[in-house]
Amino acid sequence: MNDTHDLTTYSASKLAELIRNNVVSSEEVVTDHISRIKQVNPKLNAVVVLTEKSALKSAREADSLTQKSKLLPPLHGVPITIKDAFEVAGVVSTGGTLGRKDYVPDTDAIAVKRLKQAGAIILGKTNLPEISMGFESSNLVYGKANNPFDVERTPGGSSGGEASIIAAGGSPFGIGSDAGGSIRWPAHCCGIVGMKPTTGRAPRTGHWPAFSGIFSLVTQIGPMARSVEDISLTLPMLSGPDGIDPTVMPIPLKDPSEVKLSELNITFHTDNGLATPINEIQNAVKNAAEILENNVKSIDQKTPEALKMSASLHSQIMGADAGETARAILKNAGSNAMDPNLLSRINMMSTSPAYLPDFLEMLVELEEYRSKLLQFMLTTNTDVMIGPAAPVPATLHGHGYDGFPENGSYSHAYNLAGWPALVMRGGTSKEGLPVGIQIISKPWCEEKVIAVALELEKNLETFPGPTI
Repeated sequence: MNDTHDLTTYSASKLAELIRNNVVSSEEVVTDHISRIKQVNPKLNAVVVLTEKSALKSAREADSLTQKSKLLPPLHGVPITIKDAFEVAGVVSTGGTLGRKDYVPDTDAIAVKRLKQAGAIILGKTNLPEISMGFESSNLVYGKANNPFDVERTPGGSSGGEASIIAAGGSPFGIGSDAGGSIRWPAHCCGIVGMKPTTGRAPRTGHWPAFSGIFSLVTQIGPMARSVEDISLTLPMLSGPDGIDPTVMPIPLKDPSEVKLSELNITFHTDNGLATPINEIQNAVKNAAEILENNVKSIDQKTPEALKMSASLHSQIMGADAGETARAILKNAGSNAMDPNLLSRINMMSTSPAYLPDFLEMLVELEEYRSKLLQFMLTTNTDVMIGPAAPVPATLHGHGYDGFPENGSYSHAYNLAGWPALVMRGGTSKEGLPVGIQIISKPWCEEKVIAVALELEKNLETFPGPTI
């Protein structure tokens, strides 16, 4: 089996099965994905470091093991790309800032280590905004990443390079990080699947910057792929304490296959009251609700009133220090210049510094917001919510902050809550761009989110991919 098109469009789950059963070799799979990256990356600038030599070496070692053992790890021989915010031993890991352009760590981020232990093979590092802060994936080290559906548009940020190369078939899956939609906005822009788990589900050890302190309340790492099946496969590998990240809780991840859809009460909304989505996005949410209608216990259109708090509250928290944390990160990294997109973001933050009494009040408001969302779920007897991923499709380059912060509120809402949220493609805009829907549940209920997403994936139409 040597059809490049076939291999680069298969899911990680399918590739793992083919390799494990000796239908195809890991070397074939890795070679074909490297070829695909070389074909599309000149237009996308999504992969910023290609680890071709080490990837092929690892693939040959995997093939040797395939012949010797039947006890193979779940991702045995399957290629993966890694957002450049995660450290990979022996590979330049810049975080998108000039002060780290030659930095080579000697250890792997915990997420990378766990995926390697599961048998995954690193193809390379992917583009991102400087210090992972922005809705555009652009920096002074590597330049900007482009969207495979339209290179004049952003693939999103901050995990934009990852979403772009996965959508284009250069990688079957990867990992991102999300403090305000940085997994889910790129997934929406590029038509893939991305999941932000419950805050405290997976360790961020080895992610740079660390997003500690107040930022730890809203930040989580998670998987990105072209299929929900791959999200379900890889999330358990990323989850659980590492003995280092103090935010991670030892709460078991439940199996989506054990969820009974017929027992779920679902609510959906098409507008959060802050930024009205385009018709195609609203219709995608309604279509998802119609698909589920006969398979779940109940489905009703209801909007949590608390969502209206999300835009201002997220902006207050992220801008509480007037951008001083971001400046300190850059200074400590030795960066003497800043990407214009990051400068714009910091300038926004600089307008809303919080003095101690204001900051303490902000934390009280955050608790109130979280409580109101929980009360909505309780009073409406909701197990899972469905809503838009964003109000607009991928924006043209340079327009990532149009309508900010309201346009970001669809993702910010669940960073603030700390709830699991998954974005998957639900439709197509009039420009031919993918548009996403978002599936959300209460903390530690990832299995319900994934179960609903799997059901939708089985029943949604097959959407056209990028033509790049």
